[in-house]
Amino acid sequence: MINTQKVEALAGLSLKTFLIAMIGILLFGVYVGVLMDGENSLHVLHGIKEKEKMLLEQKRMLKIENQQLQKAYFQLKQLEPKE
Repeated sequence: MINTQKVEALAGLSLKTFLIAMIGILLFGVYVGVLMDGENSLHVLHGIKEKEKMLLEQKRMLKIENQQLQKAYFQLKQLEPKE
């Protein structure tokens, strides 16, 4: 078995402290990975913002189209004979 004193001398830390630090680093890495690629990640947030911009532009275009169609409708409505 490996002599723990040699390992402690190489790392400058006790074996217990070294293992706790490594576990902490691994957990932090997993946390950052979830932040970047998870269900509530930055990628998803960016995609939602892009979709919001697209929908706002579509809303603006539909309002313009609706105005044009209403204008045409009212023009046609005035051409109908009155009863």
